[in-house]
Amino acid sequence: MVKSKVLTAVLHKEEDMYVAECPEVGAFNQGKTIEEAVNNLKEATELYLEEFPLEREV
Repeated sequence: MVKSKVLTAVLHKEEDMYVAECPEVGAFNQGKTIEEAVNNLKEATELYLEEFPLEREV
């Protein structure tokens, strides 16, 4: 059974862009809208986790 892990997205606005961060893995991304920033962060986090998977809890 695959367990899900809930990750956090922290957003803030810098001038005309939204910056999104996933503090659990240290991934960052940005977008012109909140939705774009979150979608870009999801993609960046997925790519990061493919290369550096989180340790599994036993």
